[in-house]
Amino acid sequence: MRKKDCYVVIMAGGRGERFWPVSREKSPKQLIKLLGNQSLLQQTVDRVLKLAPLENILIITNHAQVAGVRKQLPGLPRENVIAEPCGRDTCAAIVLGAAIIDQRNPKGVMAVFPADHHIQDQRTFQRILKDCFDLASSNEYLVTIGISPTEPATGYGYIRKGPILKSDDRSRDLKTRFSKVDLFVEKPPIAKARRYLKSGKYSWNAGMFVWSVRTFMISLKKYQPDLEDYFLKWKSAAASSSKLSTQLKKDYPSVKRISIDYALMEKAENTVVADGVFDWDDLGSWTALERYLKSDKQGNHSNAQFAQIDSNDNIVFDARSKKQHLIALVGVRDCIVVQTDDSCLVASKAHGQHIKELVKILAKDPKFKGLV
Repeated sequence: MRKKDCYVVIMAGGRGERFWPVSREKSPKQLIKLLGNQSLLQQTVDRVLKLAPLENILIITNHAQVAGVRKQLPGLPRENVIAEPCGRDTCAAIVLGAAIIDQRNPKGVMAVFPADHHIQDQRTFQRILKDCFDLASSNEYLVTIGISPTEPATGYGYIRKGPILKSDDRSRDLKTRFSKVDLFVEKPPIAKARRYLKSGKYSWNAGMFVWSVRTFMISLKKYQPDLEDYFLKWKSAAASSSKLSTQLKKDYPSVKRISIDYALMEKAENTVVADGVFDWDDLGSWTALERYLKSDKQGNHSNAQFAQIDSNDNIVFDARSKKQHLIALVGVRDCIVVQTDDSCLVASKAHGQHIKELVKILAKDPKFKGLV
């Protein structure tokens, strides 16, 4: 399909609280440099530029992060950074993106991605995304990209794959394997996750989607007619950034809070899953960085100027603007140590998921204003 008809909506409104103290309200996980010289948002944009022009990329975020997004993506048109007045889960953000695209180009085909995924094999990702665009442009499918599971993970939803699309489904010339979706499954307990992995019939649900605006509208009208009303209002207002902003402030507080999975994907009968045979990581917490940071013989993973005695299996991360100080550990095991210009975190790996709770406590204390 034509590149000018390819659009990408990137959802970038999350706070990434499990990556505190580096992730903050105005500079959350997707806007910080966890791996490499680019933020996760910048990496996400770079991955899709071969398939969609920069002017066709929309960033859906919130008011606190608009300035940070625009600073990191100076070439992106200002009107392509859209702030939601309040969080209403993924369906509302996607409806908003679809309305803007439909106003600009009714023939548009849109891909939807979170801003905080880490993918190294860009060539395979781009090949699969191109096939998804081609399939969605010529068929009334709601396409999702499922990730081939590498372990019995319990932190992801799963997709059970049905029959493979055949040549009469216009998939003959596509290298990617597409299957009808049989079932969306919630995050499973470990025993089920092991069965899913062994069967080979399941993919991880990574929250990546591709469809034509027309197909999306048909599905929205069928399964979420109240959201279709908002779609039409936002499409009408989208010709002007100021009008759209005013309309969103008026509408958003009353918009249903629902994910795209519950709203459409689990209900629709025209869902298709592409085999995402590329590496993928949603970097959910500090412990995920163990797979990418350099390690020493004691299993310590670090990006810092670091020394240790009798310390094993720790994660040491230095996010200071001037990395001039040594971080040293003595007799410490299985810990997360993170240093920023104004804060230091020391946590056991076993309690890494509780960092989000810590952030909520800090946010309530006036003494820590500005640190969250």
